[in-house]
Amino acid sequence: MRRASCFRVAWPGLLAVAAAEGARRLLTPRAPVPAPVAVRPEDHFSAAEIARARAYARPQLALALARSALDAATLARLVRHPPGARRRSASRPLLGGAATAVGLSTALTLQALPLRAISRRRARAAGLDTQSWRAWAEDLAKATAIQTGFAAAAGAAAVHATRRWPRGWWLAGAAGSVAFGTGLAALAPVLLDPIFNDFKPLPEGQTRGDVLALAQAAGVAVREVYSVDASRRTTAANAYVTGIGPSRRVVLFDTLLEGFDRDQIRLVVAHELAHVRHRDVPRSIAYAACVAPVAALAAQRLSWELSDERGTPGALPALGLATAIVGFPVGVIGSRLSRAVERSADHFALTLAGAPDAFISFEREIALRNVADLDPPRWVSVLLASHPPTAERIGAALAFKQRGC
Repeated sequence: MRRASCFRVAWPGLLAVAAAEGARRLLTPRAPVPAPVAVRPEDHFSAAEIARARAYARPQLALALARSALDAATLARLVRHPPGARRRSASRPLLGGAATAVGLSTALTLQALPLRAISRRRARAAGLDTQSWRAWAEDLAKATAIQTGFAAAAGAAAVHATRRWPRGWWLAGAAGSVAFGTGLAALAPVLLDPIFNDFKPLPEGQTRGDVLALAQAAGVAVREVYSVDASRRTTAANAYVTGIGPSRRVVLFDTLLEGFDRDQIRLVVAHELAHVRHRDVPRSIAYAACVAPVAALAAQRLSWELSDERGTPGALPALGLATAIVGFPVGVIGSRLSRAVERSADHFALTLAGAPDAFISFEREIALRNVADLDPPRWVSVLLASHPPTAERIGAALAFKQRGC
């Protein structure tokens, strides 16, 4: 790559990283969170538990990274050797864009199947995955169908934008991606989630009353409380608040309801309500809005260096590869923001629900149930993790307890 080309690519990429770091600093929660007590995994887990978690989690991570590397290699190969059928699609560019995007999506899905099957077999052996292979295949077919629809729309939109605004399409692409993400956050709970799971309103009783009382204490308006049949797929336990505005709902895994005590469930719910109280969904949208324009510009310039295609379906592999390359450092910075948001939510949950001992026992039990790495490598925690490690979260509860908050 010539020096001038390097500069044309480098400055938007550096600007995207700078914008991501600036957005992180601007959007990091301002409320102070006490420093956690230093905790070693050995203080709360046996050597056998730590070894079992490491033996499961680290190969799973390696398999996930291998899938990403395989995707990048496939896109790079298509950039260098585009299929003839894709070149001939220029006569009907929008249809060609949709077809090319669908082809790319399908190819990436199919080539990853062996690695995904290995990962799933390991999860079944660990007792984490409870779904039959047939049911898994049915879910995969549903997800692929939805993904195909999104891919077709995105491919056609990308070709239209690059033809309509040959040099300035990055701005339209950024606006479209933020709008799509916002719409998906609002509509997925009512349109997509029921395709994969059954949601039932939580009946009147202690748990529902606790959820609504916590929501009132947190100043959060909740439309409905549901349980979801997570046990059809996994033994993992969780809860979440999803949706925006009228679609907002609290959802509790049936595994959480069946496997944990009242104080533990209250703490999990309080943590999820913290995300609403702190406006963490709008925070993530704001982060995307700050970063998307310069990241799209960087992806445009890099895609131009990777391929001579302009405004055609043939440009999509280069655009996909460039987006992945630019997205990695932006994602690393976004993960750092996510960890700060999760620390703030943990502190809010402890303040709202109290019971630091229940928090500690929950973190221990959920880590074992989810077969989480109890002593992850530092590079994983820094580059990839969206949540603080288990030992740090236990340390935060101990600090809360010591301060008598």
